[in-house]
Amino acid sequence: MKPAKNIDRLIEIMAALRTPVTGCPWDLEQNFETIKPYTLEEAYEVADAIERGDLDDLRDELGDLLLQVVFHARMAEEQGEFGFGEVVEAITTKMIRRHPHVFAVSDADDPVKVKKQWDEIKTEEKRERAERRVKRGITEDFKAGHLGSVPRALPALIEALKLQQQAAKVGFDWSEPEPILDKIEEEIGEFRAALKSGDKAKIADELGDLIFAAVNIGRHVGVEPEMAVRGTNTKFRRRFAHIEQSLDANGESLDEATLERMEELWQEAKGR
Repeated sequence: MKPAKNIDRLIEIMAALRTPVTGCPWDLEQNFETIKPYTLEEAYEVADAIERGDLDDLRDELGDLLLQVVFHARMAEEQGEFGFGEVVEAITTKMIRRHPHVFAVSDADDPVKVKKQWDEIKTEEKRERAERRVKRGITEDFKAGHLGSVPRALPALIEALKLQQQAAKVGFDWSEPEPILDKIEEEIGEFRAALKSGDKAKIADELGDLIFAAVNIGRHVGVEPEMAVRGTNTKFRRRFAHIEQSLDANGESLDEATLERMEELWQEAKGR
């Protein structure tokens, strides 16, 4: 197997990795749910490369993201649903359909008319999507109702914030921050109980409730939670880098350092 610029080679590689017995044990045990976090991660890696203006990284990260598409398509094909070809057909059909002013006949000759035409086509696509969902027996539709305008594809913290903002528009909201702090205390208690139970599903559920409540308090005090966490991540990076640099300067190893030693340097970094 040799590298190639043709997408067919990537599809062949994924097929080989997913072939029972001779394939890769790790790839073979994956499913849509287990691969989903990697798909999100690769999308963020693409965004990061763009933000840094690193086109070499962008090329590589786009390849990693493409691999995710091929991976999902392969698993769907194994279930008799669709393959990579159908994925390509679906998006090319959509792009041609949404641009009749380019690929067909249309009087949309300015941005306003193009936008109106785009919205009309998307409305028709949503109707067709709803019909397909009914045929598959899918009854739950997160795109319906008052919260339907909040995309599920958003990062979780941003989705939580927007859900709360949307609910607040119809009065489903706390009037002040203090009750939310009480709610956070309540959620901490429930999380402690879940930890004692050892039930991983319950632990995950209660942790989600706790984080959701934390997002709510941020909204009420005017702090954007995604940016707050990104700030904390940056702070953590800097303080941990101080631990590494200090250990190295003293001829100590990060792998061999005790928790007490690292905590000492952490507190030192906090005081800087």
